[in-house]
Amino acid sequence: MTNPNIKIEETEILSDNWYTLKKVSYQYRNKDGSWELQAREAYDRGNGAAILLYNSEEKKVILTSQFRLPTYINGNDDGIMIEACAGLLDEDNPEDCIRKETEEETGYKVTKVRKIFDAYMSPGSVTEILHFFIAEYTHDMKVSDGGGLAEEQENIEVLELDAEEAYRMIDSGQIRDAKTIILLQYAQIHKLA
Repeated sequence: MTNPNIKIEETEILSDNWYTLKKVSYQYRNKDGSWELQAREAYDRGNGAAILLYNSEEKKVILTSQFRLPTYINGNDDGIMIEACAGLLDEDNPEDCIRKETEEETGYKVTKVRKIFDAYMSPGSVTEILHFFIAEYTHDMKVSDGGGLAEEQENIEVLELDAEEAYRMIDSGQIRDAKTIILLQYAQIHKLA
């Protein structure tokens, strides 16, 4: 942190239950040179990785479906979200993380993953950087049913969809997850599936 226009004054931990919610008070130097005291809350849940599995020959993609409480309490009727496979890095590097998450969630063991970019997904309130990957899959890479880990209370359904159907699901509002929309649009632009 080297921005000369920011001076951190105080950091207070508001919650350290699931992840960490901090209130940060800081001095911000305005364009006219004056300093202004500001305070913001920042949620630190760690960094993550997401991947779109695609089959260019069959023109299909692998997505997942699972219940997401925050969407449910914000009006998503059943709380079910259709998403690209993703997970938090924990102690792993992004590539190792996404290979592990792919196998746990989808049942596919991919070896060749390609990072396409990374992005802050909600920079006004969450510290997370998400690393975006793509990988081509074939049916012989299927090593299990997937579905996530029971100890992490994951109840994931694996979906194999025609790519064109997945693109239409964005337009119809069936796919409303930002990382998934970004990855599907990348696949469509680059004619991956």
